[in-house]
Amino acid sequence: MSRLPVIAVTVGEPAGIGPDICLRLLDRVRQAPFAARIVVLADRFLLAERAALLGLPVSLRDWEASQPPRADTLDVLHLPLAVRASAGRLNAANAPQVLAMLDRALAGCRSGEFAAMVTAPVHKGVINDAGMQFTGHTEYLAEQTGTPRVVMMLAGGGLRVALVTTHVPLKQVPAAVTPAALEETLRILHREMGRKYGISRPRILVAGLNPHAGEGGYLGREEIDVIVPVLERLRAEEGMNLLGPLPADTMFSRSVLARGDCVLAMYHDQGLPVLKYASFGHGINVTLGLPIIRTSVDHGTALDLAGSGQADPGSLFVAIEQAIEMACR
Repeated sequence: MSRLPVIAVTVGEPAGIGPDICLRLLDRVRQAPFAARIVVLADRFLLAERAALLGLPVSLRDWEASQPPRADTLDVLHLPLAVRASAGRLNAANAPQVLAMLDRALAGCRSGEFAAMVTAPVHKGVINDAGMQFTGHTEYLAEQTGTPRVVMMLAGGGLRVALVTTHVPLKQVPAAVTPAALEETLRILHREMGRKYGISRPRILVAGLNPHAGEGGYLGREEIDVIVPVLERLRAEEGMNLLGPLPADTMFSRSVLARGDCVLAMYHDQGLPVLKYASFGHGINVTLGLPIIRTSVDHGTALDLAGSGQADPGSLFVAIEQAIEMACR
């Protein structure tokens, strides 16, 4: 038991499907146990109420590291909500507790109590409504750890897609794709592909920013002025295996993807629609560059499905499996 890594799973937005899919962890454990101990960070009474609503016979137990895991029991690190949560109904009063769950999981990862953290979805809007600026897990964890740059990468459907910019309005993307941002992203991606996936010299497919990768400057000069110089310098100085800049409308073809281990897109909706089409419900989000291991589901809070029994826990299961593999590596 002592050799098993401990994976912390945060329940996310209490009104969303996070509680639903966390409760389904016991279904997975009964079929095929994880090679780790799982502890869910949540309000224990929220989980009990949601289990009753879903008709799930779930046994909950307060987390203690000294207790052996049980296949019929979900270990819970109890973090009480400010007010009772109802499925599908957001309440800004609980936003501080949602962030407190992240802080507790992060502290446990940094102290060695947990080997990794896996996050269920949060609702950015309600956190901001509560008066706390929040653009996403990725940015929040970077800020809390003092990490100057992290890289969001989604994986699933046979694809790994990383991003230079994340939750940035489209009109701000060109200015955000600077030589420094691109170089730092490529360095992190190159390094983390080795650390987290065991690929020591990854082949990285790099997208252009503009249609047809700028068409030689006729459709934009970012490729000429920014992307190409950075790629050439990193190839020459670091020996990185970089292919691009590639037109985004053809880089996801089978023949091009076969030449790479991962894709680097310039912005959120350039790369992620393809990945989510290929893997939705079973893809995951990985934050590269943090001093800890963090994976996540690739979907949102799905308020309309909360408490209905229709939420698919597949992405959570994959996120935990990947976190375990990374922790063991």
